[in-house]
Amino acid sequence: MTTQTLPPLEVYQGQFGEFTITQSDRTGVMIYRAGLMVAAVSFAIGSALILFNNNPTVVTALTPLYACFSLALGVSLFTIHIYIASLHRMLQIFWALGSMASVILAISSTQPLALTVYNQPLTLFGVGFIFVALTGIYFKEAFCFNRLETKVLTLIVPLLLLGHLVGILPTQGESVLLGIWATLFLVFALRKTVQAIPADIGDKSVFTYLKEQRLAKI
Repeated sequence: MTTQTLPPLEVYQGQFGEFTITQSDRTGVMIYRAGLMVAAVSFAIGSALILFNNNPTVVTALTPLYACFSLALGVSLFTIHIYIASLHRMLQIFWALGSMASVILAISSTQPLALTVYNQPLTLFGVGFIFVALTGIYFKEAFCFNRLETKVLTLIVPLLLLGHLVGILPTQGESVLLGIWATLFLVFALRKTVQAIPADIGDKSVFTYLKEQRLAKI
């Protein structure tokens, strides 16, 4: 009886030494991308319901779509590779704060969550933290991979949310920005599916070096 041996892992040269990419690393990237795809599709469906359906009852369908979007985004935030640990943790905290605010509003309000947030812009000081975390992902992807869609998204998201918060955007302008956001989010998620997996893992020697530096300070 012969035993089958696995092929040796490819060795990469990083900034602070050599490293290998394991199957666990690859699985983490696939989960990150799957989370982005689910979030993007949920957001796109919700946006389409708002932009192309005149039936006011559709707002009730937005809450479960938003919940799906938020949960998928949380999965991506816990599997994304970011060199600066404090920044990574901050984005996760923002997501948690926004999620808790959303749950509280959904339970306490007599209106569907989407209507509550739209009619009471100050609620964005709570719910908006989720979109701050999402913008953090866009910024990270724009910085690391120079993607046009994430550069545009990094600008559009705060423009739309802050514009609605202070009431300076006309309804038509908000609709246009929402449509662009939903479209580019889908483009971003789709392009991630064909990107080489090691690119999303990054230079593991940097993670090792930064971890050693933190332990040395302790």
